[in-house]
Amino acid sequence: MPHFIVEYTDNLNPEGDIRSLLKKVNDVIIGQGGVFPTGGIRSRAIELNDYVVADGTEDDAFVHAQLKIGGGRSDEEKKIVCDEIFDVITEHFSDTFEKRYLSLSFEILEFQNPTYKKNNIHTRYK
Repeated sequence: MPHFIVEYTDNLNPEGDIRSLLKKVNDVIIGQGGVFPTGGIRSRAIELNDYVVADGTEDDAFVHAQLKIGGGRSDEEKKIVCDEIFDVITEHFSDTFEKRYLSLSFEILEFQNPTYKKNNIHTRYK
C-alpha cells in the first residue's frame, strides 16, 4: 500500500497524459517522508469508454481518483497527502479544465479490515 487508482473518460486522450500524472502522484507519495513505503506504491489508470456525464448531451469529461491505504496514519498525514495529490491532479488538468467541461474528484479509502500482501519489492528500499 498505498494504491492510487484513477478513472478517466477516453475523451481526455491524448491531452490527458495519464502516465505523467501517475508519476507525479507517486512522487508526492514518496515525498511524504516515509509515511508510505516506496516499495508498496501502486498507481494505475482505467480508461473509461462507456460513460454518460450529466445529461449526456455534451462531450463532458471526468477524472475520479482514489488513494487506498492501510491503517496507521494520522489524520494530519492523510490530509497532507490528499491535499498535495489533489493539487497535482488539478494542476495536471488545468489547461484542459480551461478548454472544456471537466469534473475532477478524489477520495481516500482507508482499509479497516486486515489486508493480505506478499511483496519482495520492499527489500530494494531497505
